[in-house]
Amino acid sequence: MPQIFETSMRLPRSRDDVFDFFADAGNLQRITPPELHFRVLTQQPFQIAEGTLIDYRLRLLGVPFSWQTCIDLWDPPLCFVDRQVRGPYRRWIHTHTFVDEGDETIINDRVEYLLPLPPIGRIVSPLVKWQLTRIFSYRQRAIRKLLAPDRVPGN
Repeated sequence: MPQIFETSMRLPRSRDDVFDFFADAGNLQRITPPELHFRVLTQQPFQIAEGTLIDYRLRLLGVPFSWQTCIDLWDPPLCFVDRQVRGPYRRWIHTHTFVDEGDETIINDRVEYLLPLPPIGRIVSPLVKWQLTRIFSYRQRAIRKLLAPDRVPGN
């Protein structure tokens, strides 16, 4: 049975601006916690479209691994879906949606995932959920800092 992780944030930017930020795969590195040593391996710049394969390298809990995703849906500026082709999960489908609300945009992330090696996957599930929460919290802070720096506390 897949697990579901969902989160959302609101930004004082147009949906087109926000989607354009996500359309640049190089920005993914900028919004990922540094301890993950995340690197996009696919030669940049490249155009994202349905069927695009993107290769990454990162470390999770100190263990290095490769990750490849395929863009299964690309519908600017409304949404896109990336699916793990190769990586640490049995299944990983990440749906990004962008909702226009006046002069703001709501970014919704929905990740459907299955952990490997049942029943061990069930045992480590709380740790994985905690890690996802931490990664996406970092990601939201980084996005806000890059796209709405005047709305970041302390600035």
